[in-house]
Amino acid sequence: MQLDVVIDVVCPWCYLGKRQLDKAMEMRPGVITDLRYRPYQLGPDTPPEGVDRAEYYAKKFGDSPQLKAGREHLLKVGETLGITFDFESKCTIGNTLDAHRLIRWAYSSGVQAEVADRIMQLYFEECQFIGDRELLVSVAVEKGMDGTLVTDLLASDKDIAEVKGEVQAAQQMGVTGVPMFIFDNKAGVSGAQEANVLAGVIDKLQAEKRA
Repeated sequence: MQLDVVIDVVCPWCYLGKRQLDKAMEMRPGVITDLRYRPYQLGPDTPPEGVDRAEYYAKKFGDSPQLKAGREHLLKVGETLGITFDFESKCTIGNTLDAHRLIRWAYSSGVQAEVADRIMQLYFEECQFIGDRELLVSVAVEKGMDGTLVTDLLASDKDIAEVKGEVQAAQQMGVTGVPMFIFDNKAGVSGAQEANVLAGVIDKLQAEKRA
């Protein structure tokens, strides 16, 4: 079964969704034979130097009870998935274009899921600036990719147009929020669904194929 997961690496729900998918795939081993993480940009106009996270959220959400409740939920669910969100430390939100380029290249190396997970871990748990190309290269090397090649690719325009094109294609498909799970190009599931929900979708599609 093919599965495309549309994410942005500065979306905490995408981090939860990725970890829930990990659990679902453990529950249904060997069923997903082609998994690919696809790009989305919640802040495509974020400058290269990034923006202060606290200031950004204060401007966007203010001191809303919804934001507080959302973070409490993220902390609670994250703990069950091995995620320790840090929403208190000083952090800079980076433009995610380069991170998405790296994730795209990681597919051919067979480490796309690992690279995506590590980037989100660095941002959400360690408050690292994921717009830093040296940081992205270190992730690539850590996951077994060619650091020199990745350094050269990041310094070029390689796949910038392709990543932006995929983001646009997702928007044209009607994707307005992430994560979005697209099974076999026909069944879409939105949001950070629990593992058993994702496993249930897999079961339903398999049953339809058998029928």
